[in-house]
This record gives sequence, C-alpha cells and structure tokens, in this order.
Amino acid sequence: MIALYIFLGIAILVALILSEKTVELKKGRQQAADDRAKMKIERLTSPGAVKKIKILPLIDYYADRPDLRTEAGVSYLIRADDTTILLDVGFNAKKEHPSPLLQNMKTLGVSPSDIDVIFISHAHPDHLGGMANQKAKTFSLSMGLVALSEIPVYAPVSISASHWNPGPKTHVITKPIIIKPGIVSIGVIHRFLFLMGPTLENALAVNVKDKGIVLIIGCGHQTIERIIERTSALFDAPIHAIIGGLHFPVGGGRIMLGPINIQQIVGSDNPPWRGIRQNDIQHAIAAIKKVSPKIVALSPHDSSDWSLDQFRRAFGDTYVDIRVGNEIEI
Repeated sequence: MIALYIFLGIAILVALILSEKTVELKKGRQQAADDRAKMKIERLTSPGAVKKIKILPLIDYYADRPDLRTEAGVSYLIRADDTTILLDVGFNAKKEHPSPLLQNMKTLGVSPSDIDVIFISHAHPDHLGGMANQKAKTFSLSMGLVALSEIPVYAPVSISASHWNPGPKTHVITKPIIIKPGIVSIGVIHRFLFLMGPTLENALAVNVKDKGIVLIIGCGHQTIERIIERTSALFDAPIHAIIGGLHFPVGGGRIMLGPINIQQIVGSDNPPWRGIRQNDIQHAIAAIKKVSPKIVALSPHDSSDWSLDQFRRAFGDTYVDIRVGNEIEI
C-alpha cells in the first residue's frame, strides 16, 4: 500500500510539472512567434562573394576513419577563401583535455592559430563545449589551456571565452550582418523549446561566386523551412548547399536517458507526447526540394540513422554524408 501511495505521489508530481511546463511552452511559443514577426529583414544588395569554400567536420557523431574521435556535438572548420571560421566547439561530454575537438584538429593538421573567427550557432552544451559552459555562459575548445588570440566571436546571445581559452572577444549578433564579404549571419530565428526554453540560433550563409548560397547550420532548431525563408529574403542568389544539423531524432536519439530519447523531447516546441514526428521530416524534405540545392548534408549528431536514410533516399546523388574528416569542397 505504501508503494502505491509513493507511485501515486510521483505520478501526481510529474503531472503537475508537465502541466506547468506545457503552460510555459504555450506562452513561450507565442512570444517566439511575436519576436519573429518583429524582426525586420532587409535584402542584402551587396553581400559580396567568395571564390571557394571548404567545410571540414571536426566534431560530429560519425567519422571518416577510425583515428578520429566522435561525439553527439558539432564543430566545423570553414575555409572561405582566406578566412578560416570555427563554427561551434563540440560537446566534450567527458570534460577531457585534450578534448575530442583538439585531438581531431591535431590529427587533421589544424592548429588553433589557424582560426580567424569563431561562430557560435546557439548556446546549447553540444555546441559550447559542455554543460558547465552552458551554465557559465562561456565556450571552451577543451578543458585545459588553449592558446587563442583576440579573434572575434559571433554569437546570438551573451557568452564569453572561458578561462581555458582566453583572448577571443564576443560580439552578440541577432540581426543579419555581413561578417566579411560573402560571409553572412542570417540572424537569429527565435524558437521556444520544451524544457530548453527560449532558443536563439544563427546560421551561416556563404555566397560562393557563380554557385550561390552555402548554408551551414548548427542544429536547425529554427526549422529548415524558416531558415530557407530567411535566406531567400536576404539574397538574390540561389541556395546551392544546405549543410549541418536539422534535429530529427526520430526513431532513436544520440543522447538517451535509459529508454528516453532526450533529443526528441527537448528539440521541439511541442509537448513531449507530440515531439518530432516523421511528418516533420517529410515537410522539411519538401521545403528543401523547392529550392533545389546541389548539395544536402544532414548532421548525424542530432538526427537518427532512420532520418539520415530518409534524406539519402530523397536527394540521391545530391546527398553527402557528414563525417568527421570528410571535407566538403564547393
């Protein structure tokens, strides 16, 4: 009988928490919608262009070869002409030094001194270098000293370089801006996620001469539909490539708590009993097909193998696997 009362007590507590969070979610969704509506987007008449771009995944869930580390996080090295950008800094869930990011950089012949710009897509632990960084509103390439110069950091919220990698200076950017000729932040697209709360995420758009816009995305919490809409509003050039995370942990996730797929619960602006569904993937595929990119590459760090396979089937030869060490050149 006592066990029954304990069970009922826990069930009531969970129900109350879910009820409170659902009410909070409803209010947050409305606020996010209001914020998106208020954002005034002006077309970029002279965004500039680069001649070529290379995207080298340094951290993701799968690797191109066995001597490279993997994890459920993201860090991509972007070489756009003579500018080298580090987009996000991975997860480092085990708080290692050197981190998986640093180990992969060394293996792939990349030095921290090569980096000209750091671009943080959004302030989640798998992109900032761990949960401690998210709580402290910092980012870390590793849990030990890493020498970085006073390079600019562009982020959608106020964060700073941790004491492990002092030097870089953060610029908070919420509206679309030209970082360098041809290299553009499309600006934040606000979304309120269940449990995670307000989520402001940027994506990077690189205009490649004679080809079009290469979109590099951290997690895609904005939804690919809104990212495409924003990009089309900013540029006259077509979308040439869509590369990065779109957050489709359908039928399995990379971060599990026992049988619970954490990524599916926290990655949606719906309550957990609705979450992210197969229909969402089909809608995303349809939206991408409308703009006919030449390259589509979905990050496995926040999308299930089943979801990856849906994209492979939908885009055929256009689809490219994102794997650590597998450089994509455009």
